[in-house]
Amino acid sequence: MDGNRIEALDVLRGVAIAGTLGTNIWIFTSPGGPADLGGALWQAGTAQALLTFLTNGKFLALLTLLFGVGLELQYRAARRRGLRWPGPYLWRAALLFVEGLLHYVLVFEYDVLMGYALTAVVVAYLIGRSDRVVTAWMTAVGSLFVLAVGAGTAALLASGASPAGGVAGTLFTEGSYLDQVASRIEFAWAYRAEAVLIVPLGIVLFLLGARLVRAGVFDGTERGAALRRRLMVAGLGAGLPLNLLTTLAGPAWFLVDRYLLPPLVALGLLALITSLVRRDAAPGPLRRGLSNVGRTALSCYVFQNVVASALCYGWGLGLAARLDRLRPWWVPVAWLVICALFMALSTLWLRRFERGPMEAAWQWAYRLPRRQARTPARSGSA
Repeated sequence: MDGNRIEALDVLRGVAIAGTLGTNIWIFTSPGGPADLGGALWQAGTAQALLTFLTNGKFLALLTLLFGVGLELQYRAARRRGLRWPGPYLWRAALLFVEGLLHYVLVFEYDVLMGYALTAVVVAYLIGRSDRVVTAWMTAVGSLFVLAVGAGTAALLASGASPAGGVAGTLFTEGSYLDQVASRIEFAWAYRAEAVLIVPLGIVLFLLGARLVRAGVFDGTERGAALRRRLMVAGLGAGLPLNLLTTLAGPAWFLVDRYLLPPLVALGLLALITSLVRRDAAPGPLRRGLSNVGRTALSCYVFQNVVASALCYGWGLGLAARLDRLRPWWVPVAWLVICALFMALSTLWLRRFERGPMEAAWQWAYRLPRRQARTPARSGSA
């Protein structure tokens, strides 16, 4: 940690954004589009199962942990400045919800920002509570979450069914952009069902991310290094093999494979990447590119989904249908090209601007109420 800045955070955010696309790219490149969530991740074939295993759920969990880390750092900054908490943070959460809503309606059915905004409101009131209160919340919400996942998995195993997707048919291969927007509005009840799981899982992972900061996971001390080693053993030594088993076990294990084991793997990834960053005194092109993506994470998250939509859907280039016979091999290539594109674009953008385009707009909206509140005072004094 350098002052109040954690060096590894930008790289971690960049990895999380690229990894999230690594899951979503299978949905974009499926002819069924986002409507075929289950089918896109579990089509027949060991090769695709192994490729989806690399990203499914793990980087979503990592991104969720990082939101918790960020919330803890904002809480500390507010306390240092003597500001009321949660105070303006609730406005931040409201803006995040609006951003997520627009992203959902205009771009992508499985947006996570709306769920994060709701989670942030709950956690904002818990972040400064005692360890006992926080532990009680994590235990209660986590237990209910595990029971829900267990019950859902048991139901899938008993019925032999696969997790249902959204709207099937030719909407994403032949439908227009406005047809897809209308579908997101009409079938919001189906597409937003994942948020039911994201919010309770997010509460646990937000609080866990905050606790990791307090435990010193990003510190250069021996205590921090020891904690990272334990997380790598648990997440990569135990969680990763178990996650591979659930991936190969079939679609009935979808809930465990996407929501239960990936957070454990994400803890190992967080520890591994942080350790690598701390050891790398001379960052290379890959680390710099990931760091720049992390600094423009919101912009990259939204715009990479826009680019993937334009490449894959029928209203764009229609590659999902045209290259379907080449699945699964063309999908990682598409992911790599989009990631390389946004590493380059974010690097070029940050040479001229301090923030990404979405970040700058978001910052303007965040400061707007305070500017409006000061305007009458200046006018009155004049």
